[in-house]
Amino acid sequence: MKMWMVFVVMTVLCWGAYVPAVHDGQAAFGGGNPKKGPLRAFLFVGVAYFIAASAVLAYMVVTKSEPMQFNARAVSFSTLGGLLGALGALGIVFALKNQGNPLIVAPLVFAGAPIVNTLVSMIMHKPAKSPNALFYVGILLAAGGAAMVLANRPGPAKHAAAPVESTTPSQTG
Repeated sequence: MKMWMVFVVMTVLCWGAYVPAVHDGQAAFGGGNPKKGPLRAFLFVGVAYFIAASAVLAYMVVTKSEPMQFNARAVSFSTLGGLLGALGALGIVFALKNQGNPLIVAPLVFAGAPIVNTLVSMIMHKPAKSPNALFYVGILLAAGGAAMVLANRPGPAKHAAAPVESTTPSQTG
């Protein structure tokens, strides 16, 4: 397997588990209710990005694997990419907060995003020749695949019963 494919597999596995992990984080912050913990969950998504970026930067400095030189275009587009990623993560957080189910949110996001990515990439980096009809069939199949997943998704998750609070008055002397 080529090295770039290893990183593709890593990304698929990580992003595939992202929505359920964020959903459970929101629910844990909200005492079992994902509507009550979304911004705290989003905060720690940001903390995780910061930790990962800091570790990679430290590695780059120690190993001198990449020059520490910056230009305005690179900084601008990289920051825009990060902002778009953060806003996408925030969109997922709020979709889950507003009763979105990970079994619905994730297929829509992860089927829709590649379609948008393809179109934006073609606008930003115009292909030398126009794609053939099978390209557009592929886009329709990606959208249809998401629809099939949604139409045939499993039922709601089984959750453990919420702890019962005691209603007995305390006995103080």
